[in-house]
Amino acid sequence: MSPRGSFCREVIEAHISCGDSDVATSNAEARSSPFKKAASSLNGNLGMASTNDVHELLECPVCMNLMYPPIYQCANGHTLCSSCKGRVYNSCPTCRLELGNIRCLALEKIAESLELPCRYQILGCNEIFPYYSKLKHEKSCKCRPYNCPYAGAECPVTGDISFLVMHLQNDHKVDMHDGSTFNHRYVKSNPEEFENATWTLTVFNCFGRQFCLHFEAFQIGKAPVYMAFLRFMGDDQEAKQFSYSLEVGGNGRRLMWQGTPRSIRDSHRKVRDSQDGLIIQRNLALFFSGGNRQELKLKVAGRIWKEQ
Repeated sequence: MSPRGSFCREVIEAHISCGDSDVATSNAEARSSPFKKAASSLNGNLGMASTNDVHELLECPVCMNLMYPPIYQCANGHTLCSSCKGRVYNSCPTCRLELGNIRCLALEKIAESLELPCRYQILGCNEIFPYYSKLKHEKSCKCRPYNCPYAGAECPVTGDISFLVMHLQNDHKVDMHDGSTFNHRYVKSNPEEFENATWTLTVFNCFGRQFCLHFEAFQIGKAPVYMAFLRFMGDDQEAKQFSYSLEVGGNGRRLMWQGTPRSIRDSHRKVRDSQDGLIIQRNLALFFSGGNRQELKLKVAGRIWKEQ
């Protein structure tokens, strides 16, 4: 028998046979508790416990996520995570028995003995982590999927970069351009009727990567502004390898911006609210537009380059 299999078996059997600790569990209740499956697997396979069985044992029956301390249980041994405990109004979701504040220490000990692959293994992460380190890693895993960068709506689609590029083309019908320089025109027929607005996303292919050009109208305090900024379709460390410039002008005036594109790990709203881009006050934007200031006609020129 392997040391790990022996440890898990002893912990589970100790929990089921315990008569005068936190919960006095009858034989019938023990047979119906969620520990029965894992205990049978450990006993029947002589230390070669099914990882799937133990993994299933650690899933919260409410949210279906893996449970982390504190793990709670009812008097019949049914478990759930601390996040869901407050959602079930102190009633066990399995047997409806009243919940107290009983910790499932045995299950927490079992979790300590496990090593599991990253949940993004299928996307390329091959690392193995102790159970309690796995969740922390997954929050920042470089292989985790990206959120769709389209800013016109809160699109729920996620995936790797190549998938998202196809998704943007096929589902959002975004403008796709090749090259590292651009000259884009933004028009608004009645800029005096100011409201939050987002123009169609533009994606540029250059240096073997993709960049998203955003242009939005919103307010900073009570001041209406327009803002243009660039996001990089990749992680933050890769984004820092690039720089970009934006320029808008007219009537003999020119306004310029230079910066580093933000990763699409940061939402477009987060970048916008941080004002990390070219910001143009409405009056200045109308001045750049020329004419009688009755229509917004801005030309935004830009360039992307790779730092040495």
